[in-house]
Amino acid sequence: MPIDDASQRLTDIRSAIARAAALASRKPEAVTLIAVSKMHDADAIHPLIAAGQRVFGENRVQEAAAKWPELRETTSGIALHLVGQLQSNKADEAVTLFDAIHSLDRPSLVTALAHAMDKAGKRPPCFVQVNIGGEPQKGGCIVEALPGLLAEARAADLPIAGLMCVPPADLEPAPYFALLAKLARDHGLDGLSMGMSGDYETAVTIGATHVRIGTALFGARG
Repeated sequence: MPIDDASQRLTDIRSAIARAAALASRKPEAVTLIAVSKMHDADAIHPLIAAGQRVFGENRVQEAAAKWPELRETTSGIALHLVGQLQSNKADEAVTLFDAIHSLDRPSLVTALAHAMDKAGKRPPCFVQVNIGGEPQKGGCIVEALPGLLAEARAADLPIAGLMCVPPADLEPAPYFALLAKLARDHGLDGLSMGMSGDYETAVTIGATHVRIGTALFGARG
């Protein structure tokens, strides 16, 4: 992707975020744009870095480990977020590599992350992923299990930044975003990781603090 294209896409999305934030009487700087670079190589990522983007998201620990250490050597200020499912046996590597984890969704992962953070002496903030639509094929804890999981995470001294969700596909996302926002308020959490390429503007109007944008920035894959 040429630098001019990357810059224009980045400008367009930041402008859309600003418009959506204004509708909700929010400041655009309250929304962190995470450029989801999964399945994109360094050549596709460099133009966005050159255009000023510094926060990136990856779905898999192994993929991130293969490309980001070298990218970070040449650019300061990069923040890397894990936005995909995390296996407990990858917790050590995830804590070392990532600056935030968006997919805490079960007690076994609480235990694994707590051990990994103690070992690394590093405590990246975590978002608890909620299966907001109760879909069996998706990760995330069910709504009814959220209070217990949050209690376990807090007891383990995990830094909980907020909640994350992926609403059901092909349904109006606003009610699901609103439910996540209510759950966050009920549990005293400020962070809301919600909204992707097709619905991030809606998410921002409902209070998203982090939006995870892949296709709208990088274009469709293959």
